[in-house]
Amino acid sequence: MSSQRPTGPALSRLVTATLRPFWRLRRGMTLGAQGVVIDEADRLLLVRHSYRPGWFFPGGGVEWGETLEEGLARELGEEVGVTLTGPPLLHGIFSNNANFPGDHIAVYLIRAWTRRGRHVQLGEIAEAEMFAADDVPAQTDAGTRQRLAEIFGGASVSPKWSA
Repeated sequence: MSSQRPTGPALSRLVTATLRPFWRLRRGMTLGAQGVVIDEADRLLLVRHSYRPGWFFPGGGVEWGETLEEGLARELGEEVGVTLTGPPLLHGIFSNNANFPGDHIAVYLIRAWTRRGRHVQLGEIAEAEMFAADDVPAQTDAGTRQRLAEIFGGASVSPKWSA
């Protein structure tokens, strides 16, 4: 009887689920950077990960030795093929204690960018699509929806990722 080993997205989910507790124990605080990538028609880029449900802004963890903007630029390039062609504008830094105590996310507005086709990082990103701010998928993360209400709807900026 042969056993099958997970590959592709299944392997990514397994590795993430297995190692995430270790990563969290090693770091007292985690820091991520996400980009609200906006095109000329005011549509924004959202991603759906292979390892968790919902739609989110593209981005990820800031590594040792990186600035927030360097981490953001690296993650955007790796995940969705986006290259910044101008400086991003900081929208805010948000506490994401629902995900992990000590987790913080810096959110940047990005209007100056280019993209290599419909590049998506295999394994980590299942889909990447452009959406109108008022027509995002129903499965969009609550914190992502809150940022959209702040950016496009004039809602007050909250220090928490999601209420």
